[in-house]
Amino acid sequence: MKVLMNMNPVLAAFLATLFTWGLTAVGAGMVFFFKNLNKKALDSMLGFAAGVMIAASFWSLLEPALDMARQMGMVPILPAVGGFLAGGAFLKIVDKLLPHLHLGQDRDMAEGLHTTWKKSILLVLAITLHNIPEGLAVGVAFGALGAGIETTACCGGAVALAIGIGIQNLPEGAAVSVPLRREGLSRWKSFLYGQASGMVEPIAGVLGAMLVIAMKPILPFALAFAAGAMIYVVVEEVIPEAQSGGNSDVATLGAMLGFAIMMTLDVALG
Repeated sequence: MKVLMNMNPVLAAFLATLFTWGLTAVGAGMVFFFKNLNKKALDSMLGFAAGVMIAASFWSLLEPALDMARQMGMVPILPAVGGFLAGGAFLKIVDKLLPHLHLGQDRDMAEGLHTTWKKSILLVLAITLHNIPEGLAVGVAFGALGAGIETTACCGGAVALAIGIGIQNLPEGAAVSVPLRREGLSRWKSFLYGQASGMVEPIAGVLGAMLVIAMKPILPFALAFAAGAMIYVVVEEVIPEAQSGGNSDVATLGAMLGFAIMMTLDVALG
């Protein structure tokens, strides 16, 4: 923890998001062992991911945003609500523009701008859409270290967030690579596509850290923005996908477990 506190926040954000990307690759590596993924298991893993993201949105992002706004002499609810809604609006725009295809859907059900891209690319882009707010959230959390506000708490919360996001990236990597293998791609190509969905996290993480360091007054807004973006993804995509296979019980239990684990990490480390 002390090493991270003394490290350049942008570098810390980059290393943390490399970690989350790495766990995406580990999850994608499941394709070397399985050609099919049990639907019930997949739904429970997606539910788990949803629970982690919901807990992280409050414990690691919204709560610190409110505390920091108070310390900076702001009316706390204004940057928190404004940032939260702006984050959701941003993901809504990206969702409408970025061509992508959700798991289990036919090619003609692709969302976003019309394209002739292959189904495999569209599946990868769907998970990439999930990873934009995740990388941004980790980057903003580590960027807070450079703002000089509650440094110790910020460091613990940022570490907890990176660990939680990394854990839930494991099933997301598998959720891309295994269906691609089932579609007929080779194991290596399925793996490469699966891990590629996490490549956006270091990019978003570094940009988020640089932004809040350069403009310290926007930090509460930026934290809430990342929370809003994550909640949008959870409600609009992750939960519906987890519930679509008729396994609502295991998906819900997975979400409860994911929330509990992320909450425990954040309280313990933050």
